[in-house]
Amino acid sequence: MSVLSGKKVLLGVTAGIAAYKTASLVRLFIKSGAEVMVVMTPASKDFVTPLTLSTLSKNPVHSTFYEKEDENELWNNHVDLGLWADIMLIAPATANTLSKMTNGICDNLLLATYLSAKCPIYFAPAMDLDMYQHPSTKKSLQSLQNFGNILIPATSGELASGLVGEGRMAEPADIVSFIENDILFKLPLRGKKILITAGPTYEAIDPVRFIGNHSSGKMGFELAKTAANLGAEVFLVSGPSYQKVTHSFIHRIDVKSAQQMYDACHTYYKTVDIAILSAAVADYRPKNIATQKIKKKDTALVIELEPTKDILKSLGQIKTTQFLVGFALETNNEVENAKAKIVKKKLDLIVLNSLQDKGAGFATDTNKITIIDANFKQKVFALKSKKEVSVDIMNEILSRVL
Repeated sequence: MSVLSGKKVLLGVTAGIAAYKTASLVRLFIKSGAEVMVVMTPASKDFVTPLTLSTLSKNPVHSTFYEKEDENELWNNHVDLGLWADIMLIAPATANTLSKMTNGICDNLLLATYLSAKCPIYFAPAMDLDMYQHPSTKKSLQSLQNFGNILIPATSGELASGLVGEGRMAEPADIVSFIENDILFKLPLRGKKILITAGPTYEAIDPVRFIGNHSSGKMGFELAKTAANLGAEVFLVSGPSYQKVTHSFIHRIDVKSAQQMYDACHTYYKTVDIAILSAAVADYRPKNIATQKIKKKDTALVIELEPTKDILKSLGQIKTTQFLVGFALETNNEVENAKAKIVKKKLDLIVLNSLQDKGAGFATDTNKITIIDANFKQKVFALKSKKEVSVDIMNEILSRVL
């Protein structure tokens, strides 16, 4: 899956013949997993229809500051559009639009949105040979890059005028690839490997029954997605979970028992830079597993349990350069218990959550955490979605490993 997966892409289309290529561009962004909205200059509609781009993007296309619907006039809020986007791309970017962008001229919705955008802005020039070589165009290109915008260079080829030379807009596939590579190069965890555990473990009693817990794996899966979106190669060791993830940077390793999770973690641990053990691993397992289903009787059933291997502690004992993060789910004396785990298991960070906090714990979409480092410095976070919590955790890790 592309690094564009889940990104919100705002495509600005201006009035050049290369606008016909934007249909392919929208399709490629959608195929990469991005959500796309399109803003067009009024004149660009002479080259490609809003209906085409709306159908492909599955979103309304905007080109004016307001639209009439029945008796009502609807305002297209350029500020909202600019803030919505994770990425803005102006393609094709004509000489006219480049000049207006450079000088802050704001005479259409696209330019107003450009001036409001807070996200990275890419632009792909498209014009005839002499226009592209003109000193005013060169000045615009340089000024826009000085502003922090990112140029996707025009290529050489046959132009609409019949001339052959520089000024042809980059092909849609090359534009998408350029943006993907640019994002990837700038990601803070590019080249790093991370081990993450998630979900429960199931310890068999017989072929039918097991000892388990209520962990859904949501927290671990959100951590995996956040780490992958930061450029890391993630080894996600998951116990039984209904959670799904599709990302080319994430390798999912499914296990059931604590022993299987132990073995998988030790397989990957020596090669990773960071390990985050968020799984709810069973502390005990049946000493003897029945080979046949245990029949129900009127008398009490006694099952002898033995401890499972402490995965987190075992990794702490062989730690070399890895940054090791553990989780602690407590019901009482939470902070002191978490601090004791840091020392006992040689952790760099521990993420503490308490079942006493409403909205935290197993099978919820939210969590409330306290992060404690090896020096016992604490940072308390408010109740948030597990996606937001995963970002907080990764930010704390980044602040210490980069």
